[in-house]
Amino acid sequence: MSDWERIDALVNEAVTQLGLDPRDADWARNQLLQIEEQGELDNGDAVMGVLALRPSALQDRFCNIEAKQGGMPAQQWFYNYCVASGYVKRAQLDANPRFDSHGLVVTINLAKPEFKNMKKAAAGNAVAGGYPKCTICHENEGFAGRGKRTLRTIPVTLGGEPWFWQFSPYGYFDQHGICVNTEHTPMHVDRDTFGHLLDFVDRFPGYFLGCNAALPRIGGSVLAHDHYQGGGEILPMFKAKTWASLRLDSHPDVAVEILDWPGTAVRVVTRDRDELIEVCDIIRAAWVEYGNAEQGIASHDEQGNRQSALSPSVIRTERGYEMSLIFRNNAISDDYPEGVFHAHPEFWPIKQEPIGLIEAQGLFILPGRLIDQLGQIENALAQGAGLPEDVSEFHLVWDEISAKLAGNRDRDAIKAAVRDELGSVCYRILENTAVFKRKEQTQEFLQALGFVTSV
Repeated sequence: MSDWERIDALVNEAVTQLGLDPRDADWARNQLLQIEEQGELDNGDAVMGVLALRPSALQDRFCNIEAKQGGMPAQQWFYNYCVASGYVKRAQLDANPRFDSHGLVVTINLAKPEFKNMKKAAAGNAVAGGYPKCTICHENEGFAGRGKRTLRTIPVTLGGEPWFWQFSPYGYFDQHGICVNTEHTPMHVDRDTFGHLLDFVDRFPGYFLGCNAALPRIGGSVLAHDHYQGGGEILPMFKAKTWASLRLDSHPDVAVEILDWPGTAVRVVTRDRDELIEVCDIIRAAWVEYGNAEQGIASHDEQGNRQSALSPSVIRTERGYEMSLIFRNNAISDDYPEGVFHAHPEFWPIKQEPIGLIEAQGLFILPGRLIDQLGQIENALAQGAGLPEDVSEFHLVWDEISAKLAGNRDRDAIKAAVRDELGSVCYRILENTAVFKRKEQTQEFLQALGFVTSV
């Protein structure tokens, strides 16, 4: 097929699959001819950037669907469009190994680079030259410099302010996206944050939306720009059972449930938005100032820098709003220089990156290098050999898997044991992140605020 025939075929497909207005067909063809002259016709990003709907046209289409069918059908259309345009790499997402283990969802992300500390993560998201200011600024829409020609966004109003929603190209789960403040302003969690999250799920009730703790080592890698994460999957923590339920006499219609969960988390449940915000903020304000030397918790370090933060996340259910509050602290020590409430060093062969919102809620994103490393371990176990030198740092994992197998060399049994071990390690990492190591301590914290156990 000649380049001319390819261009014609691309334009025709864009009309039928991407909503290209037939009135723009000649214009699109001429744009592709220019790309062909530049030798970039095989650059799918450049081609699709021409053929995909302009941002204004896409937003008009979205709003039309939302007006007729509702927010969730509009989001489904938008997601499908981002897959069709090639921005969302659905095939790569589907290729990532994924399984359930120990009440968690474990995935190995083959496309995501591994950042073992926040400094490296921040460097990986930095932008040279000052434009756009960061990797999630709205100015990235259509920006060729970072392969964003096909990025499209939807305007969202949160707390009366302009934000926007976009899907993640290498999503961690189904319809994973971020909601970003149109203004380039630092991340923070305060009373207004709860209202922002509620505004979003009121408009898109089939999604959850949450916020990373806005501190290094316990949050996202883009702390310089305020944003939330969410999407179309109910993560494991949302389904966690209740260990105890408490209430405030001043807010009797709001339940605060201590979760049966390896991390420290509570769930605030009510049908009343204002009551929800009030109770959540009582807990937030108390936690960020809380200190307990016996439990190794300090709200600030010796230099006066804040160490404690809350990570909220909300869904809507038949019970009303369910706002999960995850207690985080980013203290370091001589024994734990990467974080006291971070994955401890014995687990670093599996996971060394900071534990952010998604993993704190039970969906672990493990590095792609594990495919080869675990493959070596599985082969050695099947052959009855010792731990290979190339993966000698996996000695804890090796010892625990070997004990489970007790000499069994069956390949299926080995694979099952490896997956069980990964879930076990991830569960223990969440226990490392827990600021209160016993549920009774979480209960005592709430009782000190006036909460009483529900009958």
